[in-house]
Amino acid sequence: MRDLVKSNGNGTTFPSLPSFFDDFFTRDWFGSRLTDWWMPGATLPAVNVVENDNDFVIEVAAPGMNRKDFKVELDDDLLTISSEREDKKEETDDHGRYTRKEFSYQSFHRSFRLPEGRVLGDKVSARYQNGILYVTVPKSEEAKAKPVRQIAVA
Repeated sequence: MRDLVKSNGNGTTFPSLPSFFDDFFTRDWFGSRLTDWWMPGATLPAVNVVENDNDFVIEVAAPGMNRKDFKVELDDDLLTISSEREDKKEETDDHGRYTRKEFSYQSFHRSFRLPEGRVLGDKVSARYQNGILYVTVPKSEEAKAKPVRQIAVA
């Protein structure tokens, strides 16, 4: 399962300790993400990477979003999933003056280095369903698990 390496968009990966750094820098400290201090408006949704016989499936928890809010890009062996969403709410009185105006902006950016030569990059697909974005990355034939073969003892 160490074939798919996660990075948080900083252009570098740490294959030996990715979960340590990711857990430390994205942990919920005192009710607020540490990343909010230097990246206001940025959120990092929970991500699961599931490996099965034929592919990897990246599950991104992003409830309340629309499929048009997502951008999924593949550049060589770097898969990037990002989203931007802006909400505006206005309430006016009978004279057309603003009595209340609010807006918010949310974004995230997650990158995954795909194992070179082990996936079919041109067959990557994505779907958004029930608040979860599913990105399916099919494995090449060489990367698929081979069935156990019995060897006769002579």
